[in-house]
Amino acid sequence: MENLNEVQEEPVSPMGQYFNSSALCIYIIGVLEFEVPIDDLQTFSLIKDVFLSINPRFSSIMVQDKDGVKRWKQVEVNLKDHVQFPKFPKGKTVESYDKFFHDYLSSMAMEQLPQSRPLWEIHVISYPSKDASGSIIFKLHHALGDGYSLVGALLSCLQRADDPSLPLSFPSLRPSKPQASTKSFWRRFSWMFSSAINTASDFGWSVLKSSIMSDDKTPIRSGDEGTEFRPISISSMDFSIDHIKNIKSRLGVTINDVITGMVFYGTRLYMEDMDLKSKTADSTALVLLNTRNIEGYQTINDMLNSKAKGPWGNKISFLHVPIPKLNQNRMSNPIDFIWDSHNIIKRKKQSLAVALTGTLLDMESKFRGQEAVAKHLRGTVMNSSAVISSLVGPTQQMSLANHAVKGLYFTLAGGPESLAISVMSYVGVLRITLKTEKDFIDEEKLKACIQNAFQMILKAATANY
Repeated sequence: MENLNEVQEEPVSPMGQYFNSSALCIYIIGVLEFEVPIDDLQTFSLIKDVFLSINPRFSSIMVQDKDGVKRWKQVEVNLKDHVQFPKFPKGKTVESYDKFFHDYLSSMAMEQLPQSRPLWEIHVISYPSKDASGSIIFKLHHALGDGYSLVGALLSCLQRADDPSLPLSFPSLRPSKPQASTKSFWRRFSWMFSSAINTASDFGWSVLKSSIMSDDKTPIRSGDEGTEFRPISISSMDFSIDHIKNIKSRLGVTINDVITGMVFYGTRLYMEDMDLKSKTADSTALVLLNTRNIEGYQTINDMLNSKAKGPWGNKISFLHVPIPKLNQNRMSNPIDFIWDSHNIIKRKKQSLAVALTGTLLDMESKFRGQEAVAKHLRGTVMNSSAVISSLVGPTQQMSLANHAVKGLYFTLAGGPESLAISVMSYVGVLRITLKTEKDFIDEEKLKACIQNAFQMILKAATANY
């Protein structure tokens, strides 16, 4: 009983409280796509025997003790409250079922989970779509953990399709660091000086963007109050990681530079197409960052260790990144968007603004309380034009109970932004998912612009470098 009481008394992290407050209620939506039908999947036994045992938070609710401290309290879980099997009309075409699926995904993502039971749901879609023979949707409240924690939990339920006895492996995205001894005194001094200047500039700009400065209203930012309560649409598109690596190698940049440049260029093309003036509007992307100093995913047991390098929880911060403007030169040379992204990211790496932002939030929480910080974060998102997040998936195909997983993607729901862009890799494919404000952003046109931007960048890189 002592262990159970300890679990019941576990305090909710500050970030977990921010994400489940009167100002913010954020969900992570994950989708597993299967190569084969999943009608015979033993869903309830898998959830009971595998999913619930991953972390006590999956069988806990958030309560407030007599001192006003929010804690996780373990409760009995009625799986029928958490697992949904939607019914679509019978005898329809794959195209019809694909529309049913995306309409259902966009609708269920908007619904609030009741606080009286554990904050997750699983939706089993036993109908084919254009991308899968069946799908499982995971809806997990961000208070339970960040994308790293929740994807790590999800991956612990899956095995390698080719050999379940072998562990999944992940690409390394962190470049090798030069040895400090190879740098001269003046180079180290120059780096420290640049870091100080960049930190002061970035931190000051971040504070202003979170408070009094807001982006221009554009075709990707309505800027209206109550945007989080408006209907949304969720869809995704695939890109070849080999093609992205080809661009990376030819330009001598990173994969992140290529992805960021492609997304920014496609977004500006969309903005110009919808409103010519907006191609030079002030627009900022709020990039969510994993603050753990670790590559890949740890096991769940390691994550739950308080001394782990990659512990469970919400270990995230954010960074304001300006979206380069679309001038005549960049129209003729789309590679400039890659260079711009490369220079922006390189400069941001020489800044300690992310760490200072975290310290500022901690101080604000102590002096003004959790709700005040949640309102601050909501204002930060409201003042930006897009939210961008990314996760790394395995390089081998996975399976769930011998059902091969064809695709994997995620997005965020519940925020006040008009546009959220999520990026995830899986078995040689980069999946970019868009969550858009319905009837405000033309989702199909935005997807077409990003795909067109990628082709233009690939063509230019292949021809000229």
